[in-house]
Amino acid sequence: MGEQVTTIGIVGTGVISGTYLDHLGKLPGVEVVAVADLDLARAQAIAEKNPDIRAVSPDELYAADDVEIVVNLTIPAAHAPVHQAAMEAGKHVYGEKPLAVDRVEAEPLLKYAAANNLRVGCAPDTVLGTGTQTARAVIDRGDIGVPHAATASFVTPGHELWHPAPEFYYQPGGGPVLDMGPYYVTSLVTLLGPVRRVTARAGQSKQEREIHTGPRAGTTFPVEVPTHVTGVLEHESGALTTVLMSFDVWAARLPRIEIHGTEGSLSVPDPNGFDGTVEIATAAQREWTEVPVAGGYAGAGRGVGVADMARAIRRGEPHRADGALAYHVLDVLESLLEAAVQDQPVDVTSTVTRPAAVPLGASPETA
Repeated sequence: MGEQVTTIGIVGTGVISGTYLDHLGKLPGVEVVAVADLDLARAQAIAEKNPDIRAVSPDELYAADDVEIVVNLTIPAAHAPVHQAAMEAGKHVYGEKPLAVDRVEAEPLLKYAAANNLRVGCAPDTVLGTGTQTARAVIDRGDIGVPHAATASFVTPGHELWHPAPEFYYQPGGGPVLDMGPYYVTSLVTLLGPVRRVTARAGQSKQEREIHTGPRAGTTFPVEVPTHVTGVLEHESGALTTVLMSFDVWAARLPRIEIHGTEGSLSVPDPNGFDGTVEIATAAQREWTEVPVAGGYAGAGRGVGVADMARAIRRGEPHRADGALAYHVLDVLESLLEAAVQDQPVDVTSTVTRPAAVPLGASPETA
């Protein structure tokens, strides 16, 4: 019996689409058959380089009989309407983060999917790689005792230094919290469980930013969201995570994520990557020591969450990078921004079950 294959259509052919196409082409159980973009010429440029992929309009892609999962790589403001259009055509959907620009847009998507027996998946799937999953295995084994605290930091001087069209990073749905926060909070929920309450403060260093690269270099654009946010996440377990997310820092030596337990501490690699070195220091051995890989999809790249979801659909099992997790992460991040505005703690009303760990040596077809 031949290998079962789930067919994929991609909407949005911006910078990130090349990475998805590259990695999805290497994964078992999935095949990209079509790409779409409002600028059809961009989709056609991809099809010309990939003879097994055709270029179509978004509406044609939603209606296509040979597309089972629509992968949504549009800008954040388009995530919800593209998801909704694809699901109304009977397609499962998987999208880039965030799930939507806010909870008001996101909640109806999950309700529609549940009512129509459809799946919603969402990046980041970086947590399925060997980096975060090895850290998960260390925690689950009890190697650092009971986790009680963590730190998470993402800082950069801003995406306008390298991106030729960076405006969407500074519009609703963007900013450091909703742009990079999903990587960090998804990893933290995977490691420590869901969050029940947050507090935060926020600032904005500039009212305008200047584009530094591409044909529009030298032009400016307005900043519509906070660009420096710091806060505390209170997990349901009682663990406290201190977070810092900023587009206002020129240089830093801050660790990405550290987890501290009653018997030791854990250094977790960049959650924007799939692998990386995990290190541990314990009460008995205070020096940092590298941890051997103990879980995760080896050699994973963007799109492994799509393959994980495709396998789960075929088997009738839960998938890991699912809509409930993405909604909880969005809820946490939006609550952080609200806490900063309100100058008081905000309860996170959603919750989620930690997704199943990815065993050592697993592939998207077997895990």
